[in-house]
Amino acid sequence: MGGPPRRPTLLSASAFSIGFTGALGVLLAWLLLQNLTRLSSVLTYLLVAVFLTLALNPLVEWLTRRGVSRPSSVFCVFMSFVTVVGVSAVTLLPGVVGQAVTLVERAPVVLDELSGTPWMVELDRRYAVSERATTEVDRLLTESDTWTALFGGVLGAAGWVAGSLVGLLTSAILTLYLLATLPSVKDAAYRLVPSSRRPRVVRLAEEIMRRVGGYALGQATVATINAVCSWLMMQVLGIPYAAILAVSVGLLGLIPLIGATLGAVIVAVSALTVSPTVALVVLVYYVVYQQLENYWIVPRIMKRTVSVPGAVTVVAVLAGGTLLGVLGALIAIPVAAGLLLIYEEVLVPRQERL
Repeated sequence: MGGPPRRPTLLSASAFSIGFTGALGVLLAWLLLQNLTRLSSVLTYLLVAVFLTLALNPLVEWLTRRGVSRPSSVFCVFMSFVTVVGVSAVTLLPGVVGQAVTLVERAPVVLDELSGTPWMVELDRRYAVSERATTEVDRLLTESDTWTALFGGVLGAAGWVAGSLVGLLTSAILTLYLLATLPSVKDAAYRLVPSSRRPRVVRLAEEIMRRVGGYALGQATVATINAVCSWLMMQVLGIPYAAILAVSVGLLGLIPLIGATLGAVIVAVSALTVSPTVALVVLVYYVVYQQLENYWIVPRIMKRTVSVPGAVTVVAVLAGGTLLGVLGALIAIPVAAGLLLIYEEVLVPRQERL
């Protein structure tokens, strides 16, 4: 009864330490997740800047291999990029905005013309499309949530535009900084790798960056060609709002797999305002163009960039789009190509040696 107090056993002390350490680890992980969520916009700007840097860096290296100093190469490439974007915006934006305003103003007339076409009259007679649409519109107009969401969206639109401009400016500044300091940034990162493994890591990292940069440039080139050809086709067929539709086709063309198809559907639906025959011609054009793009344009532009199996491409785009939206879908394929390169160059040889 009066003996010395029992000391905690090694097992109980160890269990307490493990539990305390585990709880502390969970708390730190939760705090890190919360902070990463708050920094999502900053991380998005940084990711866009890295993607643009890797896309422009091949042009910088092309100039440096021809005797131009790196600062001069960075200045020339970045200013050329800004000039192209600025000239495109100044050239296209007035026409796009004007056509968008005209489209909004003429929307009721366009709907009346569309509802008066014979095929739409037949569709309405069979399925009562007009009656159902009118009922749904009346229901939406009588609900208070509709007006709340509408004014919230209108007021939020100005904030979205301002935030987008700030994001573009931030991404541009980060791109210029990363492009100018890319060699020193890479050297600092490579020094963290043990010297015995450094040459292999450098080789893999340079190949991954080459693939990402080549893919970004190639995808932008393919989307631009699609937009220009679509604009010419719409001019020939007399489809209205060709400028805004061509810009939409070009922007959607940046999205892998489904972007070009979505652009074709939008143009075909717009062509219905002219006639169903013109819409059919548009669909035939895009079917032919897609074959030409897949088997002639893309192989020549992307021949030394990425090589990803079809199933991996689909899964990568779906995963990237789910995690990061359109930006995730854009970078999904080069990221998948980099992971496949690591699999082929690192994991498979290591398993073969075991």
